[in-house]
Amino acid sequence: MSARSADARHVVVVGAGRLARSLCHALAGTHTPAPLRVTVLARDPDAAHALALAARVRATVAGTPVAVTARPFTAEPGADPGEGYAADAASMARLRPDVLVCAASAQSPYERAAAPSAWTDLIAAAGFGVTLALQAELVSRLAAALAGGAPGATLVNGAFPDAVNPLLAARDLPVRCGIGNVATLAACLDAALGRPGPRRLAVLGHHAHLAAPGPDDDDTAEVRAWLDGRPVPDVTGLLAGYRALPRPELNALAGHAGAALVAALATGDEVTASLPGPLGLPGGYPVRLTAGRTELRLPAELPVAQAVAWNTAAGRRDGVEVGGGHVRYPERARAALAAYRPDLAGGWHASELPEVACRLTALRDHLRTVPPAPARSVLEEAR
Repeated sequence: MSARSADARHVVVVGAGRLARSLCHALAGTHTPAPLRVTVLARDPDAAHALALAARVRATVAGTPVAVTARPFTAEPGADPGEGYAADAASMARLRPDVLVCAASAQSPYERAAAPSAWTDLIAAAGFGVTLALQAELVSRLAAALAGGAPGATLVNGAFPDAVNPLLAARDLPVRCGIGNVATLAACLDAALGRPGPRRLAVLGHHAHLAAPGPDDDDTAEVRAWLDGRPVPDVTGLLAGYRALPRPELNALAGHAGAALVAALATGDEVTASLPGPLGLPGGYPVRLTAGRTELRLPAELPVAQAVAWNTAAGRRDGVEVGGGHVRYPERARAALAAYRPDLAGGWHASELPEVACRLTALRDHLRTVPPAPARSVLEEAR
């Protein structure tokens, strides 16, 4: 059966960076009960085209019914995309995706390594959560565009879903779940435990848990896992080797695990997994996804409210907390941000996202022109 046949399921991937590449490469090698048509949308048409070409070769070698194409994309609603698409309802109505994956944002997690500056110093001091508005800006536009132009589509978010998805939910924007983070850690635990499978393994965790806990951290500093309903001992030991991988490698694992989820959502298969941001909740949870329903699969002894509170507390390690439509910063992040934007340091409401993103972008543009602080010596660190 041709992947271009009328019954092919349509997956749209926005982005052409590391996460998008690993996701599309893995999708190309995925055997599904129905053919997949994958459209890559990216601001850089050359990057999108190169990704589509490589994915097509992978699909050919794997013998899968997956067709991959690329189109130009602009994040500005209402802009004339020419031969491409924009983040607006009209474009979504033309695309008619079954599943749309946002694998891009206005802030790269790799900037500190590639281009250190006073801006990356601020992120290091405050925590990754200080970039929340920049992570949420594009996916919020895509969610609104889907609601207006393709309301039957499923949105999967790869941009900091542990904190962004609760923000989207507070803005009444539809998002099914995320990829990466707890899903990556669950895949690593599954491998470490001898592959019992996601139906037997349940993991509660947050983006903050991609880093190992410190010796003085509290009990929210490490993921919680259950195998056949019983707690998994020594999670830190089981994850040690995987956490030692370079972060790009972990991102590649996120795309690989995400491909199985996206393919199942596109073809209507039931999904049992541990995923970030389901039901607009903070952090990640074990879930079951059916055609129109999302259910948590928490152990019997763990009430939903307790799991949410635990993930909310764990998220403070990232320097941000989202709840009740409000974004709040713990003391460390608040102090770091107050040095530059005291108007944001006190927190903000979900309805203010566009304005906050503009202010944060202006701050970033300025701080990127300022060199990073010199690294302190070992002697200074000890003082």
